Amino acid sequence: MLNKSFYSFLFLMLFIHRSKHFSIFVISIILVFILSSVMFISTSLSKDIQYTLDSQADFVVQKMKAGEVIDIDLSLIEKIEQIYGVKNVTSRVYGKYFFKPLKQSFTIVGVDFFEEQNSKNLKTLSKKLDMSKFLEKEYMIIGSGVKKLFDKFKYEKSYFFTTPLGESIEVEIYDAFDDTTSLLSNDMIILPKELAKIVLGVDEYKTSDIALNVPNELERANAKVEIILKDDNLRVISKDDMKSYYLNLFNYKTGLFLVLYIVAILTFLLILYQRYSMINSSDKKEIAILKAVGWSIKDILKLKVFENFLVAFFSFSIGIILSFIYIFVTKAPFLMQIFLGFSNLDFSYELTPYIPFGSIVTLFIFYVVPFLCVILIPVWKIATVDVIKSIK
Repeated sequence: MLNKSFYSFLFLMLFIHRSKHFSIFVISIILVFILSSVMFISTSLSKDIQYTLDSQADFVVQKMKAGEVIDIDLSLIEKIEQIYGVKNVTSRVYGKYFFKPLKQSFTIVGVDFFEEQNSKNLKTLSKKLDMSKFLEKEYMIIGSGVKKLFDKFKYEKSYFFTTPLGESIEVEIYDAFDDTTSLLSNDMIILPKELAKIVLGVDEYKTSDIALNVPNELERANAKVEIILKDDNLRVISKDDMKSYYLNLFNYKTGLFLVLYIVAILTFLLILYQRYSMINSSDKKEIAILKAVGWSIKDILKLKVFENFLVAFFSFSIGIILSFIYIFVTKAPFLMQIFLGFSNLDFSYELTPYIPFGSIVTLFIFYVVPFLCVILIPVWKIATVDVIKSIK
């Protein structure tokens, strides 16, 4: 049956029924586009978050008071370094700096590039820096979102920070991060550590938090307990805790979209089923004529399977391609803000394309199989009716 004549007749049927297939084709593209866009952005962000957190320190130690993070004494570093298995203990200075012109905030990060860095990103950055030039005067390195804002307000070369004591400090811009690191650095300003302390009002003998590594995984649980025993007000955040937090956050948002998609696809399939259940007289006559010229029920169903499979396949493919362009070429406007939150700065981030092949196959199966079923069941009911009765 699957010969040249069959395929010629198949494409002829597609052409004759083009107006009937068009609306289904368009709605199918929209549904596939929405779900695949959510899937692409979720998997790519999860992958990028894992990569970013893999480059961070194993543990971050903070001090809490009345539920808020407060600065921590530098003397704690020596105590932590004495714990067995702990390596690369470094102090970190960071905090929010309020940008008055737009009432927005930057994240100030103080870095001492002569210290051994726990973060692989900072290690890479320190290798790229021309230290002799960077240390000539007060310089800063800014994120892409900060750069856009500075350019907008003509702070193209330098910016005047106001300290908590009311003093103004001019800091020149040394360089800016590119969009590939925006997930981490969009609103970030990197300053020399001592300068960051002055801008943020951190005491000379204190720091914002302490980062450390424990290379042996078997010793991490013990090291965490030992740190907490140093002070009841300490909070120890592991890299795994941060990974779980972000992955759960993205999975939660993906789940909401998935529920909406399931409702939409079920509504679409129900409408499709009702439409084919109310098959008109010309369709009944078409099936009756095929039976009259010798086509079996199996042959008629095969024709309808191929006809609607082509509609489903091409609508699915176009939906996937449009989704890929929207997410990875146009940088997913609006949807990116939903997943990352509406930042106080313009956000431009280049997602790393990551598309699990298994997810595409699963999506295809869960879309095409119900699609064909809701069409073939009414067609099968008509095909089993007597030829004379169908023509009448």
